[in-house]
Amino acid sequence: MSEQIAIQEALIYAMVTVSAADSNMTDKELKTIHDLVQGLPIFHKYDPEALLLTASSCAEKLQGEHSLQDVLTIIADSLPHRLYDTAYALAVEVAAADGQLEREELRLLQMLRNRAVQNREVTARCCCQHPKRPDRRHAVRLRWHGTNPQSPEAASGR
Repeated sequence: MSEQIAIQEALIYAMVTVSAADSNMTDKELKTIHDLVQGLPIFHKYDPEALLLTASSCAEKLQGEHSLQDVLTIIADSLPHRLYDTAYALAVEVAAADGQLEREELRLLQMLRNRAVQNREVTARCCCQHPKRPDRRHAVRLRWHGTNPQSPEAASGR
């Protein structure tokens, strides 16, 4: 099990990691991180004065042997599933801040996206295979096609 950090710190780790991916944290990227932390409601309980400390902690962890995978694991373990897409969106904002997406930044964004998709699939699998719950895959498929699984039409197979 990896280290867990606060949700806001995990979101900052995602932003700092993508900013550092190309080994060049630009002023525009740093300003974007600062502005997002100052302006988004998810950060309303986060002390903006701690941003530098959180960013430094992330940068320090990125220097280790298995650094990137360790940081991505910390992010994934610290965030509830519902916030994976938020972490990805914030990372995209930071990556795009300087008007250029370098290959390393794109690769990191892909890694973040893959983590989110994998965790979503695991959650769906656990939900569908829970012994006390009906097979929800069928219900999801029916809803996708516009049929209410509780309706008489769905029950009769029409």
